[in-house]
Amino acid sequence: MANHKSALKRIKQNAKRASRNKSVRSRLRTRINQFESVLASGDLEAAEAAFRVAEGELHRAASKGVIPGSRAARKTSRLATALHKARTGAAAE
Repeated sequence: MANHKSALKRIKQNAKRASRNKSVRSRLRTRINQFESVLASGDLEAAEAAFRVAEGELHRAASKGVIPGSRAARKTSRLATALHKARTGAAAE
């Protein structure tokens, strides 16, 4: 256990931040999974709406420092590519 007042404060701060980061990361994963399941179902309008929500969640997590900005951009790009492929695949049929 910590002996100094500053070390005790640091432990409390780390626990608080870890809890906050965990909830942000969990919400992010949920939104991405929702997008992927809607996309798999084939409902393109719902997939576009879910994409917008997932994209916002990615950028929110990046702005809070939970994930790096480059990771958010990469995941957004991959989700957008999947949506585009589904849209053009549906249009080709």
